[in-house]
Amino acid sequence: MYKIQTLNKIDERGLKLFPADAYEVGGEVTNPEGIVLRSYKMHDMELPSSLKAIARAGAGVNNIPIDKCTDKGIVVFNTPGANANAVKELVIAGLLLSSRNIAGGIEWAKTLKGEGDNVAALVEKGKSNFAGNEIKGKTLAIIGLGAIGVMVANAAEALDMNVIGFDPYISVEHAWELNQNIARAESIEALLAQADYVTLQIPLMDKTKNFIDAEKIAMMKDGVRILNFARGGLVSNADLKPALESGKVGWYVTDFPDADVINMKNVIAIPHLGASTEESETNCAVMAVREVRDYLENGNIRNSVNFPDVIMNRNGGARILIANKNVPNMVSQISTLLAGYSVNIADMMNRNRNGIAYNIIDIDRNELNPEVGDKLREIEGIFMVRILPGQK
Repeated sequence: MYKIQTLNKIDERGLKLFPADAYEVGGEVTNPEGIVLRSYKMHDMELPSSLKAIARAGAGVNNIPIDKCTDKGIVVFNTPGANANAVKELVIAGLLLSSRNIAGGIEWAKTLKGEGDNVAALVEKGKSNFAGNEIKGKTLAIIGLGAIGVMVANAAEALDMNVIGFDPYISVEHAWELNQNIARAESIEALLAQADYVTLQIPLMDKTKNFIDAEKIAMMKDGVRILNFARGGLVSNADLKPALESGKVGWYVTDFPDADVINMKNVIAIPHLGASTEESETNCAVMAVREVRDYLENGNIRNSVNFPDVIMNRNGGARILIANKNVPNMVSQISTLLAGYSVNIADMMNRNRNGIAYNIIDIDRNELNPEVGDKLREIEGIFMVRILPGQK
């Protein structure tokens, strides 16, 4: 029986996909093979030797010690796209909020309580203080054309905005999903110079920390609106504050407020509601559970942040799973060792990513001498070996 530990409240519609007769699931489970979590911070957590997979029911994984997991042969998954529609809808709301000063108008209307019959006249008199702009015909610059970025681009184009995207690493899959009317900028400078609105849809990494800084703000139009529904830390607070004070940046809308941002002028601070929908939490949980199950039961890897994606159909026999440093002669050493034990390879797939190689090897027998696994682990550069029995 597989053991799965949950470190946060995970949607039951996802957890029920773990078969009760084959999985023990719960927050108090010890020595788990798999962990499913949301925002729980794992960096100070002791990782059990039994652990093989971690699935984050969401996109961001900065709460997980990725390098430590990789060294221990633990595959870390996330759920890209599962909450994309929820975030897209909030980004569109952010565009409207930054254009029409809706939030300011609502707060002002609350001050009219107790004015009785004068409310209607006061509303007519005061509404001009909250005049704004329409988004139709304006230019939206989208930095990052992943699952969310593409959905935002298509939705904004449907609202008659001019949409320009920038993503030098856009996948073929996402490129196919992008509306043909969406323009693609060749450089960040060209993108920002045209934008009335800039939205960030990129992950937070060392190279993207403070991505929007004084230099990039200087490239933008006066009065530009910046939206950050991706991650805190992508915008430099030190450079944002003077830009808001001077009016260079008209409004900043963020789903990641902090102590500095909430005290700045013309900030619309939303309390991290991007994925806070019932549908999104269900979608993320379902995807996370399916990823963990497919890896534990079949060794397939889909949507990993530290291992290459490798998916291969089972042929019925036993399956050998190997992770190693991506160095020359590894496949040859593995196949030679297997041949020495008269193990015939029925099918094999090898993929690599960031110096890590992952191998799925199907053989034409249902069981394998445990000594084979021990010998494979002795090969220098191999740091994970799993052997799955043949399917019944």
